[in-house]
Amino acid sequence: MFEFPGRQAHVACSGAASFDSIFQMEKLPTGPGKVLPLHAVEVAHGMAASAAAAVARLGGRATLFSRVGDDGVGERIIGDLSAAGVDCRFVRRAAGVHSPICTVLIDKTGERLVVPYYDPALGKDPSWLPLDLVARADAALVDIRWPEGAAAVLKAARAAGKPAVLDADTGPQAVIGELADLASHVVFSEPAALAFSGAATPQEALKTLAGRLGGFLAVTAGHEGCYWLERESGQVRQLRPPAVEVVDTLAAGDVFHGAFTLAIAEGAPIPRAIAFANAAAALKCRVFGGRLGTPGREKVEEALQVVVQISEETV
Repeated sequence: MFEFPGRQAHVACSGAASFDSIFQMEKLPTGPGKVLPLHAVEVAHGMAASAAAAVARLGGRATLFSRVGDDGVGERIIGDLSAAGVDCRFVRRAAGVHSPICTVLIDKTGERLVVPYYDPALGKDPSWLPLDLVARADAALVDIRWPEGAAAVLKAARAAGKPAVLDADTGPQAVIGELADLASHVVFSEPAALAFSGAATPQEALKTLAGRLGGFLAVTAGHEGCYWLERESGQVRQLRPPAVEVVDTLAAGDVFHGAFTLAIAEGAPIPRAIAFANAAAALKCRVFGGRLGTPGREKVEEALQVVVQISEETV
């Protein structure tokens, strides 16, 4: 069995950071009117930001490259993520720009409605990124929300021979294709994989994408866990997560990507990295509050010890 090293692996994360208001509802609204939530939290979120916080929570060192405004919301984003253990020295504050915000409604089964806003004036220029830091990190993780920054970080990581992981969520097809070509590891969400490949299932999507993209390819599929392609055999493998009572799926994908990248940075083989990420994401889903439900390293390791029935299948 793989033993994670004692040293603290460093992951450079690039992409979205926002300030989210998250409301738990009895059920999602179906029309206009006023609805009262059961619970509410406010927290710094965003794909890359939540993944970076997960890296820190799981025992790694996380540096975030992102963009916010020079307003009070930007201060709250940086303060919240810094308190979570994320190095935010390279979160750039754009003058006169509104920081990203998001409102999220979550029903009691974990389904959600997400309404984000990113000010176009945040800009696209990645020239200020400290790419020498990316080269020194153990791995890089990017999302698709800031394509120019993601491309620069992926290129720097690949040039340094480091794992360069793309969180390929739903977005413009051209952006996903460009970034996927630059990454060493591409982990799609199921909706993004199906839309990008034109396939009907994750298994079919991986086999289709194998002819278009190089490197490691995987698809996350909620309670079905993670599918990935073995290049040498051409087989698709699947690992299912521990069974949990789902309360909130918000940020589960971000936690998966952060945990997976951290495990890869620490030298874990692919099956172990996926099992680790599956467990972290599943445990997160038990708690309302998005990334605030991210478990600590000890809880994830306990889940991996207990859930011996997790199956690895050829599909």
